[in-house]
Amino acid sequence: VSGDVALMNKVIGDDHRVNAMEVEIDESCSRILVRRQPAAGDLRMVMTVIKTITDLERIGDEAEKIARMAKLLSQQERLRLPRYNEIKRAAEIALDMLRKSLDAFARLDLATAATVVRQDELVDEEFRAIMRYLITFMMEDPRTISTSLEILFVAKAIERIGDHAKNMSEYVVYMVKGRDVRHVTVEEIEREVKQ
Repeated sequence: VSGDVALMNKVIGDDHRVNAMEVEIDESCSRILVRRQPAAGDLRMVMTVIKTITDLERIGDEAEKIARMAKLLSQQERLRLPRYNEIKRAAEIALDMLRKSLDAFARLDLATAATVVRQDELVDEEFRAIMRYLITFMMEDPRTISTSLEILFVAKAIERIGDHAKNMSEYVVYMVKGRDVRHVTVEEIEREVKQ
């Protein structure tokens, strides 16, 4: 959305590198499982790495999708600026979640992991607000349908990045506590973290 075409091209071009790194790390983890046969905490660590790497690769896919859509949007004449500030806010929240989830992993920080899980609600709220606005925008001016849908795809990709960051934080809780918290409420995760 910033219009930085060079950055968009770099993100699109780097996706294959991210994919290759995922495969390489998966193979390394498989070798560790076969050769070392880790138990308990070590096994949870390897499982967490495998799951986290998958989410990071998917974040790369979403980033590529955003770059492609942003490139299309930058080439179009804008009739009106529909909700770019909200998209920027959602992106800032999702990036903050990603940074925090990586930090929580590196430090085995359960409090930060719980914060990220809670933040996912904010990204979801922003996405719903953007979607409601764009539906109204398209109804008022049908000429904007194509552009509005592209913006909606960007917003959805940002929301998915938030989901992946949340997943990564849930894996941190699993790694440290040994409890799978993927399908429990935020409040249950916060209680688990405090124990």
